Amino acid sequence: MYLSTVSRPVADPPQSGPRRRRFAMVSGNVVALGTVSLITDVSAEMVAAVLPLYLVLGLQLSPVAFGVLDGVHTGATALLRVVGGYAADRFQRRKLIAGLGYTLSAVAKLGLLLAGRSIPAIGAVIAVDRLGKGVRSAPRDALITLSTPPEALGRAFGVHRAMDSFGAFLGPLAAFAVLLVVGQSYDAVFVTSFCVAALAVVVLVLFVRERPPGEVEGEVKDEPKVSVREALRLFRAGPARRLVLAAAMLGLATIGDGFVYLLLQRREDLGLRWFPLLAVGTSLAYLLLAAPLGVLADRIGRLPVVIGGYVALGATYLLLAGPVDGWPLIVLTLTLYGAFYAATDGVLIALAGPVLPARLRTTGIALVQTGQALAYLVSSVLFGLAWQAFGPETAIRAAAAAVAGVLVLTLLLLVCPARLTTRKVPR
Repeated sequence: MYLSTVSRPVADPPQSGPRRRRFAMVSGNVVALGTVSLITDVSAEMVAAVLPLYLVLGLQLSPVAFGVLDGVHTGATALLRVVGGYAADRFQRRKLIAGLGYTLSAVAKLGLLLAGRSIPAIGAVIAVDRLGKGVRSAPRDALITLSTPPEALGRAFGVHRAMDSFGAFLGPLAAFAVLLVVGQSYDAVFVTSFCVAALAVVVLVLFVRERPPGEVEGEVKDEPKVSVREALRLFRAGPARRLVLAAAMLGLATIGDGFVYLLLQRREDLGLRWFPLLAVGTSLAYLLLAAPLGVLADRIGRLPVVIGGYVALGATYLLLAGPVDGWPLIVLTLTLYGAFYAATDGVLIALAGPVLPARLRTTGIALVQTGQALAYLVSSVLFGLAWQAFGPETAIRAAAAAVAGVLVLTLLLLVCPARLTTRKVPR
């Protein structure tokens, strides 16, 4: 893997022609950020792998209550993404804001120890954890876009998300190992998760660099700070507004991972010990496909790859309500689910990056992520209500129908009016 210097993200064009450029990889800053995400995801997925069991089977939560908590896990602090993004742009301190977010998430792991069996306390701790994620996500992704030439954004996000997903792959395995050693002690999982998250903060401080404003293309040293009015004008711009609306609609078609894994566990009557390994299968598919799909997005266009990812999501939902069962169901479901994440998570941000000015890059990315997160909060609650009212099979079929409808609306919103988001990047 070729690593350019951190201070110069856009390397001089290689002299050996297009073939060499095709295989050039990503900057050292992207790799450093990927390492931070890898370690953080080990910590996060250790908790996420056991939380559905702890809440639904341990504390006997209803599907509706679990849907509310799952929505809080991603959506309740969504507006703080915009606050974090705006603060990072205004003070041009993206690394600092990202570091605060990573620190909050690490501290929240210890909060789970104090929450005990109190549902309100657990909900508050989950909200703090997601507050940290909301604050850090946009500054981190903005650092990636500012460390990468526009024609290589798909590759850069693919490599970053592949490293991130490797952490997600290791996290459930770590939780499984801890439970195997200490028995059904969730506290041991939470303590181990905190120690791993603290290591990620150390790596961020030591190895991630932020270029001074005068060295960032599109920014001018000592220029006036970003104002609220300027940030609001960004949302009024056509391409940015369409992307935010499309992201929100796509979020409405997405239910929580916990629901997918609970449906699999219910259909196949899997032992509780094996439940954390379902997330491993998804993460493995994500890990293997993230970088190749990122490169593919740079070659054929990013929107077609995103659409293909949501087609995989719809197929995942149909499998959970279909006639297939046994190991074929488990393997197909987890593979398609991982493909969905690989084709959408980083590629959507790579699609947004070129249409957002560098000065407001973090704010724009935060708007896209906020739209998705708020919609996800709504979809999780609605799915929990549908499960309780009509049963899991009917609820998951409705989710598949929602994916199909949202894809049509997304194509109408993005394809015709914004060719910039769909065209190929020149090679």
